Amino acid sequence: MNKISVIGLDLAKNVFQVHGIDEDGEIVVRKQLTRSQMQRFFVRLKPCLIGMEACGGAAPILIGRQE
Repeated sequence: MNKISVIGLDLAKNVFQVHGIDEDGEIVVRKQLTRSQMQRFFVRLKPCLIGMEACGGAAPILIGRQE
């Protein structure tokens, strides 16, 4: 698998959509994650740029990750 350089993350209350591309703009990953899967996915990921779009219900998730 190519190295992910940018992640686009759509945050919602229960299901999160993740899209990752490499340095050439090629799609590397495209998946839906539940709350329980999200942390496991990002723990294994190398550092990269992450852009997020969030609904109003996603604020508690973002606040919890700042610790």
